[in-house]
Amino acid sequence: MKQLILASGSPRRKMFFERLGLDFRQVPSRYEEDMTLDLSPSELVMELSRRKAFEVASREDGVVVACDTMVFFDDKRLGKPKDKEDCINMLKILSGRDHQVISGLTVMAGDKVVTDHETTEVHFRVLSDEEIERYAKTDEPYDKAGSYAIQGSASVFIDHVNGSYTNIVGLPVPLLLDMLKRFH
Repeated sequence: MKQLILASGSPRRKMFFERLGLDFRQVPSRYEEDMTLDLSPSELVMELSRRKAFEVASREDGVVVACDTMVFFDDKRLGKPKDKEDCINMLKILSGRDHQVISGLTVMAGDKVVTDHETTEVHFRVLSDEEIERYAKTDEPYDKAGSYAIQGSASVFIDHVNGSYTNIVGLPVPLLLDMLKRFH
């Protein structure tokens, strides 16, 4: 297989690649996300992952892997919080409710392009205002879609998960491994 290229600057995605023992280079995509696209949640993350992959493939030779992960509540996108107030509002929305974490994943080498998506259902337990306020005072939620990191101190907010845990962290590993098999 050609050189594997992770088209992301995410430390969490890099960690998964390292834990899988993959020989790769990390080359963050320069693609600026177009949030004006009128697509369903799954179509949106797949299209954004494709665009990220194509941008990196335009300047790097190898098997390019790009991912885009978003949090949705009632088909409404919950991005990274802008500030503490935004973080608190998002966590109040998620408290006691289900939401979806959806990742679009693209693997490409030359003319061969494979894109798919993974959806994980997450249910938060009911959170107190004090818990939300305490968490919002930490640095943890501010670079995370939906204002939380399941692998961090927000793990105690989760009542149950239906689907891929690694998808919630930012990379659907089982899906990635299945897709990479097509490039050997």
